[in-house]
Amino acid sequence: MKILVAISNVPDTTTKIQFSDADTKFNAVGVTFVINPYDEWYALVRALELKEANLAEKVTILHVGLVDSEATIRKGLALGADDAVRIDSDGPDALFVAEQIATYATANGYDLILVGKETINYNGSSVGGMVAGILDLPFISLATKLDIAGNKATLEQDIDGGAQVVECELPLVVSCAKGMADQRIPNMRGIMAARTKPLTVIASNGATALTSVKSFSLSAGRTTCKMLNEDQMEELVNLLHTEAKVI
Repeated sequence: MKILVAISNVPDTTTKIQFSDADTKFNAVGVTFVINPYDEWYALVRALELKEANLAEKVTILHVGLVDSEATIRKGLALGADDAVRIDSDGPDALFVAEQIATYATANGYDLILVGKETINYNGSSVGGMVAGILDLPFISLATKLDIAGNKATLEQDIDGGAQVVECELPLVVSCAKGMADQRIPNMRGIMAARTKPLTVIASNGATALTSVKSFSLSAGRTTCKMLNEDQMEELVNLLHTEAKVI
């Protein structure tokens, strides 16, 4: 079994967000980028666990991005992936990224495609489903467990009040959520080995982005909390009418 793990390059969670060019671009100056945690901690680590259990022969990392993302790709190799591919594009929208992943997966015959449940920068949670749709493959979203036996995958998903177990034949696409695996830290041996593991760069497939960013804006942030005594019911009603906002 061959596993393809798609990863994103995202700003570290401690990053102070700023925009440039009249708020139309994210300002990356001085920003530290990391592998999207959901891709790394859950999708990639589970793929590596399956390989270590002799259920997969190869784990490949795929990233759609520019050359400045190669440091984070190397971290994925240091964790234990066999090789990596970078599709040379800035990934203008989710469908464009999904098209790149699907094209590469089709050409190289992967049995299992894993992605994180979402990225921490856009929180779109859409690429995995789009990849499955393009490839006409089953898609299991927000999976918290994944086991493989022969050509069948058994997965678990959280639902209201409990969990459900589903079975599906390979090949398929899975988006991975908390519970799928535990975070790993690369050891020195893995870091040294990552320097010589193959990282192939290929051109995009020529797909066209269907969306574009008009502008970004920062969230308003937290506002002051007003505290009322239990006997101030009239004031509470007044504030609910005049100041409260429905989100």
